[in-house]
Amino acid sequence: MSAAGWMVVVAPVAAFVVLTSVLWTRRPDAIAPLRLAVVRAALLTGVFAVLTVELLGALRALTLPAVAVAWLLFLAATMAAARLRRRRAAVASAAVAPAARAGTLVGAATGAPASGAGPAATPVSPAGPSGTARPPASVPGGLASALAGVRARLAHFRGTASRGERLLAGTVGGLVLVELLVALLAEPNNFDSQTYHLPKVEHWVAQSSLDFWPTAIHRQVTIPPGAEYLLLHLRLLTGGDALHNLVQWAAALGCLVVATRVVAQLGGGRRAQLLTAFLLATTPMVALQATSTQTDLVAAAWAGCAGTLALDGLRRRADVGSLLALGAATGLTALTKTSGLLAVGPLLVLWGVAQLRLSFRPASTGVTPGSTTGGTGSASTSPVPAGSGLAGSGLAGSTPTGVTPTGSASVGAGSAGQGRGAAGVARTVAGSLLVLLVAAAVVGPFLARVTVEFGHPLGPPRLRESIPMERHDPASILVNALRIGHTAFDTPLAPLRAGTAGAITDGSRAIGVDPQDRAITFGREVFPVPAWYPDEDRVAFPLAGTLALLGAVFALARPARISPTAPAALRAYAVAVVAAVGLHTATIKWQPWGNRLLLYALVAAVPLAGLWLDALLRRRLRPGRRSVAAGLVVSMLAASALAGVLALSYGFPRRLVGAGSVFTTSEWDTRFLRRPHWAEEFQWAAAAVRASDARRIGLVQQNDNWEYPWWLLLRDEAGRSPELVALQSVLPDRPPADPASVDAIVCTGSRTACAKLVPAGWTLEFRDYVGYALPSGR
Repeated sequence: MSAAGWMVVVAPVAAFVVLTSVLWTRRPDAIAPLRLAVVRAALLTGVFAVLTVELLGALRALTLPAVAVAWLLFLAATMAAARLRRRRAAVASAAVAPAARAGTLVGAATGAPASGAGPAATPVSPAGPSGTARPPASVPGGLASALAGVRARLAHFRGTASRGERLLAGTVGGLVLVELLVALLAEPNNFDSQTYHLPKVEHWVAQSSLDFWPTAIHRQVTIPPGAEYLLLHLRLLTGGDALHNLVQWAAALGCLVVATRVVAQLGGGRRAQLLTAFLLATTPMVALQATSTQTDLVAAAWAGCAGTLALDGLRRRADVGSLLALGAATGLTALTKTSGLLAVGPLLVLWGVAQLRLSFRPASTGVTPGSTTGGTGSASTSPVPAGSGLAGSGLAGSTPTGVTPTGSASVGAGSAGQGRGAAGVARTVAGSLLVLLVAAAVVGPFLARVTVEFGHPLGPPRLRESIPMERHDPASILVNALRIGHTAFDTPLAPLRAGTAGAITDGSRAIGVDPQDRAITFGREVFPVPAWYPDEDRVAFPLAGTLALLGAVFALARPARISPTAPAALRAYAVAVVAAVGLHTATIKWQPWGNRLLLYALVAAVPLAGLWLDALLRRRLRPGRRSVAAGLVVSMLAASALAGVLALSYGFPRRLVGAGSVFTTSEWDTRFLRRPHWAEEFQWAAAAVRASDARRIGLVQQNDNWEYPWWLLLRDEAGRSPELVALQSVLPDRPPADPASVDAIVCTGSRTACAKLVPAGWTLEFRDYVGYALPSGR
């Protein structure tokens, strides 16, 4: 594409960066405010991208000019918002300056501190839970100030971090950069992407709308398209798929941001946050999917945004902005992968209960945590360190005397208190409805199209029956959970795998459940399957999973040992995570690729592992026991690092070294690493069709066949999409094209199915997997 087109690609990134500075909260008690701003900016950018696609699709205007104009307007709006914020900050500073000078003069005369002095007046704020000094507080007034704040935090980290913390951070940073390199070098080659993720993007581009089309692959129209909406923007702006892998790479960064912020919200200090980031970044499934066009990391990132925003609701009443953000996170999760709602649901329940509790808490003097009252220095008004978990409701720890999360004035007891409680309940109900309305606005248009097409918002019966559990008796759920756990915790130790699988199989039969029952097993798959190999679609996570499980157990049993400052919040969050995993095993059938479907739950659970490891290092043990505990932690971290490095180095289907390396494998061979023997067949058939000058080309394929290569191989010399029409359709109200109406036919999968649709007098050529048919004489 042109240089101007590539410049437009920068607009979404620039808008996101500017939005981060605009949405950086001024609340002095905010936990990890930079990461909170990143979450809010990501949600707003994501919602804009989705609604832009929906609007332009409804207008049949999904074109490069329309999308480019939309992003330039969005960038202009964010820059205007940044200028407005900077102007307001300057006005506020000018108003405060005289008072500050007066306070300085009074302080000089009396020897007392200036009344305006607060956390920002000191070079370093109070120490955090891990005992490390915190960076200076920062209230950015614009993009330049925000970037300066980031640089100050990095400098502070370099000056105060221990050698171990630097090693953890360096490993995470190195993995992220290597993943970025692979994502840029490797062409999309995920199996599902060849079948339906990327073909649906090409159909939208070809028809300039989101209308459904006749197809033999129902997943092209029935599976939620949230991640593909993001890919569509890149496809239109760049004219190809060169940047498609960056969507999942950015989602991996988002997962690191939300997971570490959750740790801070639960009372974890810098070391606990770095341990969490390290465990998550070195998990093979995360490292491999970060360079892919799959959708699991995108769903996990949106669900993680919902989780960290829900935890904010434990400490204070949600304002309108928080409600909108929570609704956006819920809607984006539902639009990307509905299974992510299994985690969002319990977290929303936790948020609602906390909001109701806050409704009945007695109000006080109107002093919020982190503020001061005239520099009195009383304990009741001392600042609460961000991330300590001390500020907030009973769920988040004790609130200092005279401090309320809402900051409202005291209304006393009796009828006034009861009235406030009733008003608070009404406010919570209204806020919950707003969250649901925003979520519905994001996912509603897609669900409406699916309902109109299939008569049900969850799609056709074949979709509703293939993935969700069809039996829900306790014995079946138990067997399903054990099989899912066996696949998730798989290791290279074959005797261990065989022994545990045999025990599960025998045990299930003993309680009257067939371990291969189709009602609890996807398709025709057979349990067990090896899942330890570093393959992006099925690799297990035994180390991260085991640590998360231990963290959940200790968080439920002894939360005060894990987080002394926020034990109740930790236990409540652990309950929500356990509930999410329980819901998953009760609603999703076992399948060989089930580990990637659990990725959202893993991202939610790893903070519990980071907190537990940090508590293990923090505990005061006798010298011998302390060295054993430290050695155990170091060994687990070393094993996790080895797993992550090996996954990036030798993982499939994108690797750094060996056969199929992104440095030595050609573009076309990279695309076909999953099925190398198909590459030449696709090229052979496409060359024959192009030589015939066919304009309208019919597709014959089955539900799991590759369609995307045809969109690449059959483009014209100008790069325009071919006119591909399906000669089969699983959509009842969308009949397939008449074979007599096309100039050529391309087929995949079955020669028999292809031959049935070839008109009389045509010539059919077919190899092992691919074939084509042309009218005689062409």
